[in-house]
Amino acid sequence: MELEAGPGGARRALGLLVEAVLANRGKANSVFDILAVLQSEDQEEIQEAVRACSRLFGALLARGELFVGQLPSEEMVMAGSRGATRKYRVWMRHRYHSCCNRLGELLARSSFRVKELALSTLMKFVKLEGEHPLEKPKWEGNYLFPHQLFKSVVGGLLSPEEDHSLLLCQFREYLEHDDIRYHTMQAAADAVARTADGRPEVPLTFWNNAFTLLSSVGLPRQESAPSSFYVKHAELSDKWKVVHLREHRKAFQQMWLGFLKHQLAQPSLMIDFLARACDVGGAVSLLALNGLFILIHEHNLEYPDFYRKLYGLLDPSVFHVKYRARFFHLADLFLSSSHLPAYLVAAFTKRLARLALTAPPEALLTVLPFICNLLRRHPACRVLMHRPRGPELDADPYDPQEEDPARSRALESSLWELQALQRHYHPEVSKAASAVNQALSEAEVSIAPLLELTAFQIFERDLQKKGPEPVPLEFIPARGLLGRRDDLCAQHFTLS
Repeated sequence: MELEAGPGGARRALGLLVEAVLANRGKANSVFDILAVLQSEDQEEIQEAVRACSRLFGALLARGELFVGQLPSEEMVMAGSRGATRKYRVWMRHRYHSCCNRLGELLARSSFRVKELALSTLMKFVKLEGEHPLEKPKWEGNYLFPHQLFKSVVGGLLSPEEDHSLLLCQFREYLEHDDIRYHTMQAAADAVARTADGRPEVPLTFWNNAFTLLSSVGLPRQESAPSSFYVKHAELSDKWKVVHLREHRKAFQQMWLGFLKHQLAQPSLMIDFLARACDVGGAVSLLALNGLFILIHEHNLEYPDFYRKLYGLLDPSVFHVKYRARFFHLADLFLSSSHLPAYLVAAFTKRLARLALTAPPEALLTVLPFICNLLRRHPACRVLMHRPRGPELDADPYDPQEEDPARSRALESSLWELQALQRHYHPEVSKAASAVNQALSEAEVSIAPLLELTAFQIFERDLQKKGPEPVPLEFIPARGLLGRRDDLCAQHFTLS
């Protein structure tokens, strides 16, 4: 079919073809002419063809004139003896699939107007196909959504060759609907897994597109059930996963975990980000140090301030925060090397001992074995507990205000704090602090079972302890207030 010159001529010609196909099934072959214009190189003609397809197949979906069910092959149906209506619907649905496939290809065109129009048309088909399903429900009340069509849309957005950040910004408006957000999370997770597992090396463009899409997905802050649906339903069923917020959270978690488990970029590119995150404080700094530690050990990163940053996180609040167990687990990992200088380990040991003076019992039962493990790993630091005469409290050379562990003069001090803790009111703390009075064993004490210890658990454990055995005070035990029956006092006095 030859179109008149200019966009107006193409619009009129395609409009007449659409009206002819919708008015008369005998004109169905005109669909080929419309689809042929989708293959044009002229951007204006392509846009007019997309609009024509939107009108045509949108009307066919709304009128229910496409085959519903598992689509048979076109050749088998046309050669069979089934009725003309069934043949028409099967044939037209194949044309609909051809149209959708071409629209998916147009998402990669250079013209943004073409890509934007193709995206909006595909999303229109998603809406109509959801409201007029092309598959039969497996049971009454079964939730139907055009998964295959929507997966092709998300797959086209996550292009490995072209940056789709602008197009993804346009797609963000659809994510305001709960059902689109839910199925986007599922489709994105599938696309990431399929692309990452099917290629030896995934282009950075794909990861950028995936990150842009995933970053656009946000969960609702309210605890109310999802109710804003792009695909309209007469009524919502409680049996559908899409109406439960917990299912949205589960899909959100699986989407991000599936994305983050892959090697997304050069790890060295994270150095500046992690270094800045170390200055935030709290749990953010701890997680940033964990990332830097991995870069140091696995990617030969040089970061001289690592232990200085870790040393700065040691303050009294560390015993009361929610991430206390995580902190001491990572600190144990960071200080596990036997090649660390003695002054550095001594600074951490002394800082922990000083903070232990005001720590709660549940934290002390973790900190004291942790200190002993540091002394086991670094024999050069045992001078802190074997120094004959520790300094007086007002003459301790250790400077707790110094931010640099190298200048804290911890190695010149002693662990007098542990001696003070040996008089702690809680017997288990006193016992743990007394471990430095004997020769330390070679084997370290695992602190893993102690990391999650709480004050409630200590209290319950103390309540379950049995009291001391009765101690005999006389050879013949006393009976009553006045002693034994044959006692002189019992002979002359009685209680009335």
